[in-house]
Amino acid sequence: MEISEILAKCDHTLLSQSARWEDIRALCDDGIKYSVASVCIPACYVKAAKAYVGDKLKICTVIGFPNGYSTTAAKCFEASDAVGNGADEIDMVINVGLLKDKKYEEVLAEIVAVKKACAGKLLKVIIETCLLTDEEKIKMCELVSLSGAEYIKTSTGFSTGGATKEDVKLMKEHVADHLKIKAAGGISSLEDAADFIALGASRLGTSRVVKIAKSMEK
Repeated sequence: MEISEILAKCDHTLLSQSARWEDIRALCDDGIKYSVASVCIPACYVKAAKAYVGDKLKICTVIGFPNGYSTTAAKCFEASDAVGNGADEIDMVINVGLLKDKKYEEVLAEIVAVKKACAGKLLKVIIETCLLTDEEKIKMCELVSLSGAEYIKTSTGFSTGGATKEDVKLMKEHVADHLKIKAAGGISSLEDAADFIALGASRLGTSRVVKIAKSMEK
């Protein structure tokens, strides 16, 4: 697989607490140069980033991040605010505790509410696979398939582990045909990236593929 094909599926990501505007601006410059799917950035930079890139690049941000235990109302406000500031895509974190308590209707209702707050913008649902049993992962594939969201996403990258090939394979076997998969966290090589895509991931959350592309130019 050509590196350009991989880059086109990457959400070029910087979510560090210490990220400054100059870091975000550089991320956007790289995103445009390397034709990535989007840049995924903290919500506080969405408005400035959208003004900076215009229509040259999709802006993604995260809500309920990274722990997912904000109230539904808070997540909906975050989503609406981000969209109002120019976000094209929203990555939300589920309430893992509700899932583990088997409060499936509440988990689904929250995703549906956030999707409505996205006002037609693309929604990816982070289920934090490293904290879930296979049974819980399969249940989330079912719930997200019903929710109206466009993507199910493996990980925040801020918990005990990131995407695994086993999880992407499992998710691909259990999501509805219309639901896409995003693998995120720990994708460190072109081989890794190509493997995740071959297993069914349509998006990759990573900053390393752009770094590899830069190193290949030197």
